[in-house]
Order: sequence, then structure tokens, then C-alpha cells
Amino acid sequence: MSWAGLRFSLVRAAGLLRRASASLRSRGLGGTLSRVRDHVGVGAPRPSTTLYRPASPGTVPAALGTSATAPMASIVIPVYGHLAHTLECLQALAEHPPTTPHEIIVVDDGSTDATPAILPGIAGLRYHRRTGNGGFIAACNDGAALARGEFLVFLNNDTVPQPGWLEALLATFATHPRTGLAGAQLVYPDGRLQEAGGLVFCDASGWNYGRFGDPSDPRYAYSREVDYCSGAAIALRRDLFKRIGGFDTRYAPAYYEDTDLAFAVRALGLEVRYQPASRVVHCEGVTSGTDENGGTKAFQGINRLKFLDKWQDVLRSHAAPGADADTAARPRRRTVLVIDALTPDSTRDSGSVRLVNLMRLLMDEGMHVVFMPANRRDAGAATARLQAMGVECWHAPHAARAPAWLRAHGPRFDAAILCRHYVAREFVPLLRSHAPGARVVFDTVDLHYLRERRGAEASGDAAALRAAARTRELELDVIRRSDVTWVVSEVERALLADEAPQSRVEVVSNVHELAGPGRAFGERRDIVFVGGFRHPPNVDAVLWFAREVWPKVRARRGDITFHCIGADAPSQIQAIADIDGIRLHGHVPDLDPYMDGARIAVAPLRYGAGVKGKVNLSMAHGQPVVATTCAVEGMHLRDGEDVQVADDADAFAAAVLHLYDDEASWTRLSANGLENVRRHFSAAAARVAVRRALALD
Repeated sequence: MSWAGLRFSLVRAAGLLRRASASLRSRGLGGTLSRVRDHVGVGAPRPSTTLYRPASPGTVPAALGTSATAPMASIVIPVYGHLAHTLECLQALAEHPPTTPHEIIVVDDGSTDATPAILPGIAGLRYHRRTGNGGFIAACNDGAALARGEFLVFLNNDTVPQPGWLEALLATFATHPRTGLAGAQLVYPDGRLQEAGGLVFCDASGWNYGRFGDPSDPRYAYSREVDYCSGAAIALRRDLFKRIGGFDTRYAPAYYEDTDLAFAVRALGLEVRYQPASRVVHCEGVTSGTDENGGTKAFQGINRLKFLDKWQDVLRSHAAPGADADTAARPRRRTVLVIDALTPDSTRDSGSVRLVNLMRLLMDEGMHVVFMPANRRDAGAATARLQAMGVECWHAPHAARAPAWLRAHGPRFDAAILCRHYVAREFVPLLRSHAPGARVVFDTVDLHYLRERRGAEASGDAAALRAAARTRELELDVIRRSDVTWVVSEVERALLADEAPQSRVEVVSNVHELAGPGRAFGERRDIVFVGGFRHPPNVDAVLWFAREVWPKVRARRGDITFHCIGADAPSQIQAIADIDGIRLHGHVPDLDPYMDGARIAVAPLRYGAGVKGKVNLSMAHGQPVVATTCAVEGMHLRDGEDVQVADDADAFAAAVLHLYDDEASWTRLSANGLENVRRHFSAAAARVAVRRALALD
């Protein structure tokens, strides 16, 4: 082990022991053990996906679940013989029909087997037989001319599309609005990767990136721009295909037509994007064989020269044959590494919402984002959501321990954003050693020492107060060793102006999307709180509200229910479910019904630091908030105009009752809260500071 690796391990171990000791005081043994399990080790890898195949290959499906009218997608399947493969493909579409309104068009390119006798009898299938064999390009262009959907989806007959493939493929156009063409992840029947998008070198030769690899490898598991996608499973808008002129017939009968289409899409200023969430099994070579010296496959070499002649000016900027495939496949833009303790899950906590939206903002600014959690754990759905966004997510077993991984990848990075002081302490020395050209940004998330100190003062815990002082030393040390520090409020920036006057500090606060005003006053009822209970201030806040404030509210309004939402509730929180009028919901993946349906939200925090995402979240939905002074610190909010502020139980209950029944006050706070989020906590508000911190101007 190198000295850097040994130092990393020692700092990491010391930090974990220190945080575990502090956690025992605030969370108890059960909560601490759960937290340690999250932060230590890499856990179990995501279970390997079992590929779906129809149970009875060769069976003729009686019907397909297609849409008789107004299909959104037209799936065009060109066929020339090989009936057994065609039937397996159609069986897959019948057994797991896409939920997207769709039609299926099979273009028979002159089959001489039983294809024309069998396929017309399948209900829901549009069967078109060409008068003669013209090849793949002619069949696809004929199918496109018959299509009625907004999207054209070209699918080879020797494929078995996996459940959900079409929805994932078409979602690419919504998630990445500049997408012109999207292609699926192609895998072999044995589960090995066949293609994660295609590479085209400067001599027009190509390569299926990731061939024979592991589909879950981080290099192949995120949506990204590619040179081309194999025509075995691609989608694009029908009007775009028509505008381009369809597949170029100069490549008839087949080969290079899909590559040419991708280059034509990009020539119009649109993206060609690979989508790994759309998985399709492809029996490569069934239609055209694999011998490049004979049959249709021989046109691969002939058409390469035609393609080179047509696109030679564009190809000059492409890598030379034999170049490193990983380097050639990486996005050609500035790259930023983001490291946090855990993978952010925007369905669970406001800190995750902020980080996910910051990564989205960075990509909007033209940067490629690489994310690695300090625990190197594949977080399942949370990781997959980042990958669908286009974030390159690394995790075990593919990511080595941080020292070795950064030794291999460090030179790639122009900047690194390290979230939380205990993560930054571990990684700053490694980055200085292995990524000397990277600008190091320390994202405090909130000033931990300030939150710990306030909690200790509120509880009168002398040991906790000493621990907060130690956190302050460690956090200020990281600030001094970083190029830029991000805090979430002007209050924290002003504090650091005294505590770390030589350091560069920028305010990059919460980032929220404006959901809009939601339902009107009269259509809403009840009160809501949202917050994860691994965060000790949330536990204290809800216990205080339930024990001290809620009885006063309930005594006046017995018809109101308090909805308490948050994951990982400890026993003392679970106990408040027995209080009349309180409903404990636990983790709720979709908060919109509560944001749009509850009349007001409460944020009764008695200590903490940073900007409170729960307040932003409610205001972004036009939901007024009653909060403590601590909960609205640094948020540019005016009491009585944007928010109701109260700090003792009597005043808090009175504010809740007043806002719940006064429609005029409710309407004013609803509108002003939305405007506050727009001005201070939107992507536009954060963009200036992010650009300045990363020298993007």
C-alpha cells in the first residue's frame, strides 16, 4: 500500500470512529449501527438481471397489444425469412406489451419461408409485403412511410426486447431534450454486452463499444452521447427521419445506413444518445451472417468507403484506429468529479435533491459529471436514476479503492466537488496527488460544526459541545486546503468571513424546480411535515411539535390531521402515532400529493444549520409554511409576508391556526413563497455561483 493509500485508510477509519461516537449520543445504538452499515464497506452488488426469453419459442402469438388509433410509437420490424426469430420477437412484444401507445409494422422483404402465410393472421399486427427483396434499407424506409406514430422505432427481427425497453428508450427524449436519436443497450443471449453505443474512427471503421463486457460496468451503464447506435434497436421522431430523407439508399442493401443516420442527426445540431435502461437481446448475425467476404455482410467494407467519402470532413476530428476505446468513448468536454458519502436519493432527503439538481445544472453547463460515493456502493434505483440523467456512476466491484481508482482516473478531471467535511478530509490529499490540475471545491452541505454546536447548546450536553469544537477544527482545516468552499446561505458565508478570512467562499444554496401553486386554499386540508429521521434535528423538531404544539392545535380544530413523513423513524417518533390526529407515514417516494394537497407545512426545528430543503420544497409547491427562526435562517424570508415564524409552543400553535383558517394570509404567503424560491433557490439562482466557482465564465 502506498503512503497516500495508508493515509487515506487511517483518516477514514478515524473519521468513522469519531462520527460513530457522536452518533451514539444523538441516535442511539440502533440508529448508529444502521448509519455505520451505510458508510462502511461496499455492500452487496446490484443483483444481475435475468434476461427474459419467451417460454415457448416458435409459438405464434394470437394478438399484439397495439393501439388501434393514435399510436405514439411505430415499431418497424424488417424481416427476410428466419420466421422462428421473428415469432420470438413478436412473442416478447405480446407477453410484455409496451405501455406506450404503439403500432407494430412488419415489413416482409420477400421471404420465401412460411412468413407470409403466418404473420397476417396475428391480430394487432400491420403486415406489409414488398413485391421483391430490396434489402434492409428499402424495408425500413417502406415501414417508415407506413408509420403513424410520433416516433419511429426500428427493431431487428432477431431481437428479444426486454420488459420496459420502449418506455426507457423514449424517456431519453424527455430527460435529454436535445436527443435526436436514441439507441438501446444490446446484449447477447448469454448476458454479455454486445454494444453500448458505437465508435467511429477517422478512417470510418467502427467498433461496438463494450463488446463482450459486463452490462453493469459503470463505463457502459449510463446514458451518454455516442457516435452512432446500431439500427437493431433505435428510435427517432418520424418528422426528423423524413427531414433527413430516411436511410440513405447509397448504402443499399445494408451496412453503414445506421451510422450515416446518426451523423445526419448530429449534423442538424441534435444528439445521438445511448440508453442502457433500454435493454434488448440481439442474436447478432442472424440476418446477414458474420462472413465479411460474402453475402450481404460483404457490403460492410464497400459501404465504409462510401461513408468515408461522404463524412470525411467530420471524421478528421475522430480518434485513429487502434486508439484506446475508453478514451475515445468519453464525452469530449470538461469533466467534474463529485464525491459524497452516499449516493444521493432525491426521493428521501432534501440534501439529495440539492446534489442531484446541482449535477443536472453542471451538465446543463456543458460539463460531464462523474460520481462516486465514498462507500463505493451501488445504490440500486438511486444509482440508476443518476445514470439515466447521464451521470457516470462508479461503484464496486468495478471501482477499486479510492487511492487506486484516482490513480487511474485522476488526470481526467478538471474539477472535483467534495461533499461534507469528513469526505473532503479523506479525498483532498489524493486529489492533490493524482488530479493536480483539478480545482477542488468543498461543498459543506451545511456547516456541520455550527449544527452540532447548536444541538449541544440546546441539550446542555458538555461532551457534545467539545465534539462540536473538534468538528470546527476539522471543517476549517478542509476549507483552508480547498480552492473554493460552498455554503448554502449568506449567514454561513458571513460566519466564515471571520472564521476563515483567507478562504474563498461562495453561496450555492438549495436548488429546486418550481412546481407551481398547486391546489387552491379551499381544495386543501391538513398539515404536513417532511424530513428524514436520521437527522437528529428532525427528531427533536417532531417530538417538540407533537408533544407541545399539536395538543393546542387539536384542542381548537379536531378535524385537522398532522401527516408526518420521513424515513428511518426511531422508536420515540413511532410512538407519536398513538397521539390523536397524527398519522405517521414513513418514507413516501412521491411527495407531490402531500405538497399539493395539504394546506400548510410546518418546520418546527429548534436547532440546525444551513438552508432547510423542507421549507423550499413546500414553497415550490405554493404551500405556505409555519417555521421557527432557526428553520428559516438565511432564506431571505419575511415573517408574515413569505412565512409565519414562531418559536414557542403557544405562538407556533396560534400561527398554525391563523394560517390554516385565514385565506387571505394563506394566499399571500403561497404566492410570495413561490417567488422566493424562484429568486433564491432555483437553478438560475445557483448558476452564477457555480460558474464562478468552477471558472466556467
